[in-house]
Amino acid sequence: MIDLYYWPTPNGWKISIMLEECDLDYRVIPVDIGKGEQFRPSFLEISPNNRMPVIVDHLDQEPAISIFESGAILIYLAEKTGKFLPEEMRARIEVLEWVSWQIANFGPMAGQMSHFTNYAPKNLNNDYALDRYAREYNRCLGVLNNRLAEREFICGEYSIADIATWPWLLPYKAFGESLDEFTHLQRWHKNIKKRTGASKGVNVRKDLRRTSPPSARERKVLFGQSSRSLKK
Repeated sequence: MIDLYYWPTPNGWKISIMLEECDLDYRVIPVDIGKGEQFRPSFLEISPNNRMPVIVDHLDQEPAISIFESGAILIYLAEKTGKFLPEEMRARIEVLEWVSWQIANFGPMAGQMSHFTNYAPKNLNNDYALDRYAREYNRCLGVLNNRLAEREFICGEYSIADIATWPWLLPYKAFGESLDEFTHLQRWHKNIKKRTGASKGVNVRKDLRRTSPPSARERKVLFGQSSRSLKK
């Protein structure tokens, strides 16, 4: 059994999708990031960065192993199951390149775009930040569209590169973005959406999704942390 410490965000969806795609038994343990549950000492023991997702794999004949950071979790689950990560060296490196691209480029740009679109105080002039991250998110969409021009999925076969990337495409409408100019990306998006594992994974604990702007207290918890927050 695998414990999934989770909240319904794109990074959380990466792992719920992977678990569903691999048909693994897992138990969801919600980590309410608006309430600051990610800063509990017990959670810090398995997540030194105070972020979800985290998994704890209760292995049959060994001590349980915990893994934090979504990219590391995807690689672990792929190696555990032998799915969605090729064994052949060149193909494997290609998938890991694109997982790294998502972690270093697409995800952070989407995350910053989400912050300044949905969470930053409205009484501040955020025009520069919005323009900066809107352009970079759009550029990443172009990179992905070009990559998909001659491939069904990012690396040809469906892989953890797709599982890592797709959740960060899903909020594009909330960012004021359109996929009209990205025909290959539209096709890829529709193909993944049809997958049972992806559909189930993105809807895990759908009832926990945010339906209103964060309160002042939640804002402080989500965006007001410093190194002092890490002190035990």
